[in-house]
Amino acid sequence: MKFTLSWLKEHLETDATLTEICERLTMIGLEVESVDDRAVFEPFVIARVVSAGQHPDADRLKLLSVEAGPQVNEGKPLQIVCGAPNAREGLVGVLALPGTYVPGIDTTLAVGKIRGVESFGMMCSERELELSEAHEGIIDLPGDAPVGTRFADYAGLIDPVIEINLTPNRPDATGVAGIARDLAASGLGQLKTAEPARIEGEGECGVGLTVTSETCLGFALRRVSGVKNGPSPEWMQKRLKAIGLRPINALVDITNYVTFDRGRPLHVFDAAKVAGGLTVRDATEGETVLALDQREYTLPAGTCVIADDKGVESIAGIMGGEHSGCDETTTEVLIESALWEPLDIARTGRTLGIITDARYRFERGVDPAFMEPGLDLATQMVLDLCGGTPSARLVEGVKPHQAKEITLPWSEVERLTGLAVEPDEQEAILGVLGFSPRREGEALVTTVPSWRPDVEGKADLVEEVMRLKGVNEIRPAPLSSHMAVNGKILTSAQTRNRAARRALAARGMVECVSYSFVSEAEAKAFGGGASALKLANPISADLSDMRPSLLPGLIAAAGRNAARGYGDTALFEVAATYLSDKPDGQRRVAGGIRRGTAGMDGPGRFWSGNAEAVTVFDAKADVFAALDAIGFPADGLMIETPASDWYHPGRSGRIKLGPKVVLAEFGEFHPRVLKTLDVSGPLCGFEIHLDRVPEPKKKATRTKPVLTLSAFQPVRRDFAFVVDAAVEAGRIVKAAETADKALVREVRVFDVFAGAALGEGRKSVAIEVTLAPTDHTLTDDELEAVSARIVGQVEKATGATLRG
Repeated sequence: MKFTLSWLKEHLETDATLTEICERLTMIGLEVESVDDRAVFEPFVIARVVSAGQHPDADRLKLLSVEAGPQVNEGKPLQIVCGAPNAREGLVGVLALPGTYVPGIDTTLAVGKIRGVESFGMMCSERELELSEAHEGIIDLPGDAPVGTRFADYAGLIDPVIEINLTPNRPDATGVAGIARDLAASGLGQLKTAEPARIEGEGECGVGLTVTSETCLGFALRRVSGVKNGPSPEWMQKRLKAIGLRPINALVDITNYVTFDRGRPLHVFDAAKVAGGLTVRDATEGETVLALDQREYTLPAGTCVIADDKGVESIAGIMGGEHSGCDETTTEVLIESALWEPLDIARTGRTLGIITDARYRFERGVDPAFMEPGLDLATQMVLDLCGGTPSARLVEGVKPHQAKEITLPWSEVERLTGLAVEPDEQEAILGVLGFSPRREGEALVTTVPSWRPDVEGKADLVEEVMRLKGVNEIRPAPLSSHMAVNGKILTSAQTRNRAARRALAARGMVECVSYSFVSEAEAKAFGGGASALKLANPISADLSDMRPSLLPGLIAAAGRNAARGYGDTALFEVAATYLSDKPDGQRRVAGGIRRGTAGMDGPGRFWSGNAEAVTVFDAKADVFAALDAIGFPADGLMIETPASDWYHPGRSGRIKLGPKVVLAEFGEFHPRVLKTLDVSGPLCGFEIHLDRVPEPKKKATRTKPVLTLSAFQPVRRDFAFVVDAAVEAGRIVKAAETADKALVREVRVFDVFAGAALGEGRKSVAIEVTLAPTDHTLTDDELEAVSARIVGQVEKATGATLRG
């Protein structure tokens, strides 16, 4: 939204400077994007042509002697070469000296030679100063124009242009009058916008009007006969040019001016070009219209249009048609002031790809109460600038506006913002904004004005008071402290998510964020693919299903990295997976994968030997580290094989809490799954179901447990057991640990052997058991007794025999 300073001051009585106005606009939420102080016009001066002779080497050029007052060249005449046909002795025009930037030609002047003759400046045309498109000759000012003074002061060009950035919820600020209202409410001046006088007119409009479209919320029309169309006055042209609009003629310029002055878009029809009556209806499929931008648009069915007996005349609320446009021959005009459904206008504009000032305002919500006053305002301007006789207004299809009433307790402003504003000041601010407040007890009862569709409740009124009182008036204050020291702030789920992320990142893994969607084949490969989890409108065929697992996205990311030369990757993600379309079908999971040689020791090649490829044990270590970080060590949990079908059946496992609850799965991936994902290479991964991990029984504490050290020498004993090849080493370790919980401190597997000497389907597992006495040194008999209990416990749990 652009406007000039003088334009603003037509609606606001203020002595504030440009800087103060811009600072206040930003402070009240109308952020100033840019300010053009028009300094580009300051160097141009009014000069008189003392003599005009023929250029010695060019028939179409003249050699001028120009004086520009005592401040220029010490009052001595300057030699200037000029090709303008109207250059003559005694002409008073506009001079640009060397070093001046000329905006119309985007050039900075310098002393130059033209056909061998030096020129010390340039006499300017209107186009070179961007005053108009006229370029047939140089500017010809009246003879009494003050030579030597700045042309910008003489012509009134020093009128700063302010551009503000509007948020979509402020349709009232799409007009200069609305901006002035906000500034007045903030205390920067007095609002002086005059209400348009009602014009009744004489006689009938003479054009039939029918409204059948639901998009139209009201339509007002009036004929003005006997108008004389031509250029709009200079003051209006200057303002329109300043905000980037091209003046066309008085009738069209009036509609553009009212659009920016009051935020009320209008349209004018040449009444002589309208066949029969006007109908506001929905277009049929394939109807076309040649719009004012000289483009022909094919309209989708349902597009709201204004049509006559011959067809579509304009696209409602967006752009008029070329056929019924006004030009210099127009003598009778139909002025339209209508109201349209904002969502329909936005939809039509997007569909047709049309962006206009009218659409910008209608899709945000134009003041419904200003429809008829806007018609009267435009009518009065047409009468003042073009003459004519107005008819009576014709109004159809009006849907009454229901004003909302909102009660604002005095204390609400301070409660929501911390800003103490006296009741009188709250009432004054809302009063200037047009909310018509009245006091009822300890509150204000306000009526929301028709131009503020964004105000829905008392919080919106608090916002109005806060921004106009000044956000800078809110004093910083510390947050209130919790009652308990180290009080819990985050939920358990949030704590676990963060702890899992930190633990996996500390193990050299990189966090990534993948799509929540996978292809149907990938979903089925990981236990999903249910019809209830298919997307109704997928963004691509490869993203058609909600993911049942994090692993497809992570494996695919590893494959893309490998295709680009980064084969050794370790990735993880903490996010949601989806098992059904029910609320309990969404799970919170921490998943990760390792590819190539991306183990804990780092990937790649070394002088001492290449790093080993990742295996199931790397994934298992990641799971244990993450579970330990979230406060649930996996040492005491059940581990069984195999894991789900997408893992390798002989190189995977799952961690369970009891017989049914699966907390995590890990392992190397099945070759069939890797083929489905078109990924190769050593790959292992895991998933931890964070929301299945139970709450810890102990209260969270940062206090470390008491350190208990034994003064007696620990004893280590090795045992080798022969078991069936299907027996997990973990069962042997757990059995040994339970043999004597007071003495056994650690059990560690240090060797696994399988060979013909042991028999088919048999293996040897060797463990090291550390015994830690606490009150005396163990005797030989005690060591033998503990050893016997260990062997017996393992034999009982696994069917093992002690290897000789």
